[in-house]
Amino acid sequence: MSMILSASVVRVRDGLPLSASTDYDQSTGMQECRKYFKMLSKKLSQLPDRCTLKTGQYNINVLAFCFLDELQKEFITTYNMMKTNTAVRPYCFIEFDNFIQRTKQRYNNTRSLSTKMNLADMQTEIKLRPPYQISVSELGSANGFAHLSVAEYKGTGKISAAPHQRLEPVTLPGIVSFVLSLLCGALNLIRGFHAIESLLQNEGEDFSYVIAFFLGTAACLYQCYLFVYYTGWRNAKSFLTFGLICLCNMYLYELRNLWQLFFHVTVGAFSTLQIRLRQPQGKSPDYNV
Repeated sequence: MSMILSASVVRVRDGLPLSASTDYDQSTGMQECRKYFKMLSKKLSQLPDRCTLKTGQYNINVLAFCFLDELQKEFITTYNMMKTNTAVRPYCFIEFDNFIQRTKQRYNNTRSLSTKMNLADMQTEIKLRPPYQISVSELGSANGFAHLSVAEYKGTGKISAAPHQRLEPVTLPGIVSFVLSLLCGALNLIRGFHAIESLLQNEGEDFSYVIAFFLGTAACLYQCYLFVYYTGWRNAKSFLTFGLICLCNMYLYELRNLWQLFFHVTVGAFSTLQIRLRQPQGKSPDYNV
């Protein structure tokens, strides 16, 4: 049977530890776990929401496991997001350790009926959506910050991998926005080639119109890419892309009527909204346990 040895709560934005259990085991194996935990707290943003790192005879588990799920709910209820965002000192919520200790004792008690029921439900869920197995070599390659909730379990277990952050399922409005973005991109591309032909036939034509059409094409296609794939700063990129679409259409004002301008800008805005609505699966608040 696995045993919970310690747990920590870490802020998403900068990896600041907010709370932790205080009864540290001083064994060499646990000291090594803490070393890897500090690395994980700053370098897990590109990994799925449920992960495990095996270090020797111990496992470090991240997010959404049964014990961690209870800590998450209690922490969110006890401390609002404003408090966690304005925290500047490590372990400024150390009093949360009281709840960690009570919950840990209950989970380590083999006679606890509620714990057995929770673990049974979690084991079923883990089989349906297994955690990602982190390798030690990945700790030096992941960039950015992650919201973590880490508990260390004594025990072993083979866990399969899920290599990339997945987005929520596609909706009908999302499909419509994707198709319309492709259509706008194709229209811009066709008009761009026509502008090149006109430029070759008439030396007085403005080459900047060609650039505007092709930039509009690139912006529409990039919106399609952002809708389909998860990337860092995804929402910000979608807004910047929409801004580029608006600028291109403003410049092409003389070559398009009002209905055409309205159509391109509206499709760009609709696609930006769908990108914003289709978030990564399993995203939690700025703090987790």
